[in-house]
Amino acid sequence: MAEVRRRPGRPGRRPGAADTRGEILTAARRVFAEKGFDKATIRGIARAAGVDPALVHHYFETKDGVFVAAMRLPVDPVAAIPLIVSGPREEIGERLVRFILTMTGEPAARERILALLRTAMVNEQGVTMLREFFASAVLGRVGAELGVPPIRMQAAFSQMLGVVMARYIMRLEPLGSADTEELVGLLAPTIQRYLTG
Repeated sequence: MAEVRRRPGRPGRRPGAADTRGEILTAARRVFAEKGFDKATIRGIARAAGVDPALVHHYFETKDGVFVAAMRLPVDPVAAIPLIVSGPREEIGERLVRFILTMTGEPAARERILALLRTAMVNEQGVTMLREFFASAVLGRVGAELGVPPIRMQAAFSQMLGVVMARYIMRLEPLGSADTEELVGLLAPTIQRYLTG
């Protein structure tokens, strides 16, 4: 499809064969790093990329979608949350643990997650950005869907984050090589207690 030329002073698609999507992602990384997730806006990202906000919506639909693509997250929470919250309430702990362990068990997804965690550990902007994203786009939504208070959601999240770090960064054994189903059986009751008391 031919690119539309921009009129002077009006953002839109760039002329020629520019990688508009890539330029939006580059601008989004910069905006998220400077402002954090909460204060970043589609309009601000579009302005930084020199495009119309409608074009950002066209490629990514929502701010969450831009963040997922810009940070190269392996999973979009909008798609994942229904999988976690649907089903019997007394099995939410098991579904959540299995989801996280299955996702991090896939090498490409795991490397992207670990790279973000390492960056966040040494970069204040990185940790702010991830904290805001997970607090509002992930934990806040799951908590709202389940009627679970934020402190319980954060306790469950911190438990699973610790497991992922011990398993794949510290490589503690036998945790590091334990079978997923063994860990689901071990961890799910604790996560269930955090979430439903």
